[in-house]
Amino acid sequence: MRAPRLLRGPGLHLGRARATVAAAALAVYVGSIAGANWMISHLGEAIGASRYLPVGFGLHAPSGVYMAALTFVARDVVQRLAGTRAGVAAIAAGAAISWWISTPVLAVASGVTFLVSESCDFLVFTPLQARAFPLAVVASGLVGDVVDSTLFLTLAGIPLSVALPGQLLGKAWVMLAGGLLAALLRQTGPFRLPAAAVTQ
Repeated sequence: MRAPRLLRGPGLHLGRARATVAAAALAVYVGSIAGANWMISHLGEAIGASRYLPVGFGLHAPSGVYMAALTFVARDVVQRLAGTRAGVAAIAAGAAISWWISTPVLAVASGVTFLVSESCDFLVFTPLQARAFPLAVVASGLVGDVVDSTLFLTLAGIPLSVALPGQLLGKAWVMLAGGLLAALLRQTGPFRLPAAAVTQ
């Protein structure tokens, strides 16, 4: 039997590269969800029931902020290469791991928040990613930043007045860096495949 055209010759190489990058992004996605919840309980200056790290301009944010922002970038890579179902499965896995390494409250808040922000991501990232992948990463990340930060802090019982400004700024730094990374990745084979090839 002849292999499909995209899986023969150079297409086979791209398919393997695509699968490798998708698997790595999934691992980063799950790990950063769990890592964000671990950091907020263990790393940084204790203020109330949470721990905080500086994010610049005299602001502080719950210490999982950098890992949480990384999830937005990893999520967009997962969606582009592995499809939206893989992203939802990664959220569930990250929440389950968080249950064991942080607290049930943080795990539930994180899981609910990521599912909601995933829906927002679909609305922004999905229509943009075929035309402008770097812009899609930054735009969807910034929208997700506001939704994710406000909802997570509320569900986790962290006062918005104390944490929200720093949370927004800290995530913005990572997502801007993610946009630059996306611009570089856009030049590589796995990311040049047609958006229609993404598995749903």
